[in-house]
Parts: sequence; C-alpha cells; structure tokens
Amino acid sequence: MSTPFYVSPQQAMADRAEYARKGIARGRSVVVLQYTDGVLFVAENPSRALHKVSEIYDRIAFAAVGKYNEFENLRIGGVRYADLRGYTYDRDDVTARGLANVYAQTLGTIFSSAAEKPYEVELIVAEVGAGPEDDQIYRLPHDGSIVDEHGSVAVGGNADQISSYLDQRHRDGMTLAEALKLAVESLTRDNNGGERTLTAEQLEVAVLDRTRPQQRKFKRLLGRQLSRLLEGHATDVSVDESDEAAAPGAGADETPDAP
Repeated sequence: MSTPFYVSPQQAMADRAEYARKGIARGRSVVVLQYTDGVLFVAENPSRALHKVSEIYDRIAFAAVGKYNEFENLRIGGVRYADLRGYTYDRDDVTARGLANVYAQTLGTIFSSAAEKPYEVELIVAEVGAGPEDDQIYRLPHDGSIVDEHGSVAVGGNADQISSYLDQRHRDGMTLAEALKLAVESLTRDNNGGERTLTAEQLEVAVLDRTRPQQRKFKRLLGRQLSRLLEGHATDVSVDESDEAAAPGAGADETPDAP
C-alpha cells in the first residue's frame, strides 16, 4: 500500500496565500486617499465596461483588485447586506466596519476551505464621516484579515512601492486636486523608478464627498470635470448635469478570466 501524500497545514496555507498574492499582483493598482472634504478613489483602469470602484450605501464605497468575477460577487453581496440592514433597522446602522466584518468572514472561510481555491482579490471599504477624523478605511487581503488604514492606502500589483510613496507625501488637509495629483503620480511610477503618463481616459476616479447635500455621498468624476482636475483648473467636484451626462463611463481592467 502506498503512503498517502502529506502536506502540513502551515505549508498548505502558505501555498494558498502565495497563489492568491500572485493573482492579485497581476491586476493594476487602486489608491484611496483622504482629503479635506472626503475620501478619493483612483484606479488605473482603461476599460469602460467594468468598475473597480463602486458605491455600496449612502456613505460607503468599495474598491477592489484581482479577479473581476470574484470581487463583483462580493460587491453584490455587500450591497444586499447594506440594503437589508438599512431596511430592517436604520440607515445609520449600515457602517463600513460592519461591512468589513462581513467581508472578512466570507474571505476567511473561503481561504481556509480546502474544497475550493482562495479568492484572488484584495478589497478596500471606506466610509466618509462628518469630519476627517470620522472617516474610516479598511483594507481586506485575500485571507480575510482586516487592516484599519489612515490617510492613504494602495492595493494591487505595485502596492508596496505606491504605499511607500504615498506615506512620504500624503498630509492632512489636502484639497481634492492635490490628492488626485498625488494619487496619479503614485500610480505612474514603475518598479524601475521610471514614470509613465496616465490620461483621464485611463483612470477611474470617484469620491465620497461629505459636502454633498444629498444623503448619498458617492460621486464619479468623469469627462471634462476629471480633465480639469488633472490639469489643476478645478478644485471641487461641482459639475453641470449636462457635463456629467455627456462624459464617458469608466470600468475595470480585469476580465473574468484574467486579472
């Protein structure tokens, strides 16, 4: 009788983690920054069909890198959780912390299950508060752990280098234009120290803007408005309805089969 092949639990978990990290590293990065009026999301994203950054609830947004079909399932589940909780209790009971805990349980269960492969995704859940000190940003790696972030965070292929760049240059009280410029600068740097050029058409940009009078604080920055911000000709997110309606959409760079 042949001896069954044995792999220690530690080695099995290490192999699963390495598999997930390699999948995540193939996706283009997403950067999330706090600025004086809210939270900014910037993703390198030339596709117009699929989103990396999305609204979850009134004051909560979601960003992800990795396999699109996997993080889209998580996004849909988060929207359903938020809608059900808000309807059952109160809209104020839907928080980024509660949503992050739900995602952590889901990712942790999938990662530790030997019956299926781990999800090749890394998530960010952010909530804008009444003031900068009340903003919440949570990063959720593939294994379901939760990291409470402050100021700035990056996920995706070149996240370590981008995070180091942001940590050295991000400061409290930045305007939207300053935060956007810093985010784009961090995304254009490559592993060899060189720089690329990213245009408005290659970016997906959104904000959670605490100054918006309506209950829903999420807004995408599109078209001429985004171009003006990148060129330094605008300082806020106010825009005519006609300008916004005429602007093209933005989406995610991954396909369901190739992150």
